[in-house]
Amino acid sequence: MKIVRMTNPNRFLLLLALLSAFPPLSTDMYLPAIPLLQKAWDQPLAVVNLTLVGFFVSYCVSLLFYGPLSDRYGRRPLLLAGIGLFIVASLLCGLSTGIAGLIVFRVLQAIGAASAATLALAITKDIFQGHERARILAYIGVIMALAPMLAPVFGGWVLTWFSWRWVFVIQAAVAAIGWIGVLRMPETLKTPSAKSVRETAGIYFELLANRRYLGFALMMSIIVLPHFAFIGGSADIYITRLGLSEQVFGYFFALNAMAIMAGSFACTRLLGLLGSQKLLTMGFVGIMAGGAAMLTRWLPGPWALALPMVVISFSFGLSRPPSNNLVLEQVDRHAGAASSLLIFIYFLLGAFAMWFIALDWADKIGIIGLLGTISGGAMLALWLLFGKGAGTGGRH
Repeated sequence: MKIVRMTNPNRFLLLLALLSAFPPLSTDMYLPAIPLLQKAWDQPLAVVNLTLVGFFVSYCVSLLFYGPLSDRYGRRPLLLAGIGLFIVASLLCGLSTGIAGLIVFRVLQAIGAASAATLALAITKDIFQGHERARILAYIGVIMALAPMLAPVFGGWVLTWFSWRWVFVIQAAVAAIGWIGVLRMPETLKTPSAKSVRETAGIYFELLANRRYLGFALMMSIIVLPHFAFIGGSADIYITRLGLSEQVFGYFFALNAMAIMAGSFACTRLLGLLGSQKLLTMGFVGIMAGGAAMLTRWLPGPWALALPMVVISFSFGLSRPPSNNLVLEQVDRHAGAASSLLIFIYFLLGAFAMWFIALDWADKIGIIGLLGTISGGAMLALWLLFGKGAGTGGRH
């Protein structure tokens, strides 16, 4: 397979960031419409939230196929097919006339979106190594944070001026830009796998037998619980329970996304000074502290959720790039499958958190705070017990 050298690294970095941003692009722009759809279609939140939960479950399952197939056939053709499906499904979402149809089309949209994020991670493994890859992942984290920061604000404006259907039309248009970028992108896979399609299933058994990879993948994914609970519950808390408008909700959500971007940016500056281990420790402490602050409810109104969530989100952004890199350092081959399984675990736990927060809790802010305290504290304890000296040793 012929590999073409990258002629414009900055443009390529932006393309990777756009591909990585498909999950927040697919969800966060749509979040302000959830209370509106509840009223328009006379459905409870638990049913409307299936458009989120169904998306992430389908996304998770699809990840397991894209990774191994891309190891055999290359990243580029799988990306073109997946993004193409995403564009068609987005337009179908915009044409939906009921909740059942929207759930089905969101599932199809997720199948397409899954190609983008997981193969963007695999491409970083193809091109960059070690510390440089951690730095690139941090830069991508900074750029892609613009998607969850701007998407709900833009979604609120669309709802004010047009209708929720245009949210999905805009998603299709942005995805079309990504599709064109991939069409012009060279193939990055240097050595295609010789395994047949049927044999690719065995790759996952190899990864599951790699105790260091599996252990770190499970550990580093626990911290997504408060993050996805916030995504799944924020519209209900801010708009339905606190009475804020869709536009104001977008601003509060953007504050949370800005904190993730700030954490990722801080990671790019501190990684060389402090190293991955100290940054991970700082991140876990911050998530635990933000959750504990949320439980105290010492701030009034929406700030009781917003400011502690800023601490959690900053800490999440700070710790995510080195944690992703640490997990991938445990494997020497099958980067596509390793990336797929890692993001599968990540979003499966995220889907659980979104389902959990959609239950009829009297105090959803307290539930998010509890998830932050428990997940941050558990990760800190596990990291201090088992993370010392973690690195490239024990690869398979």
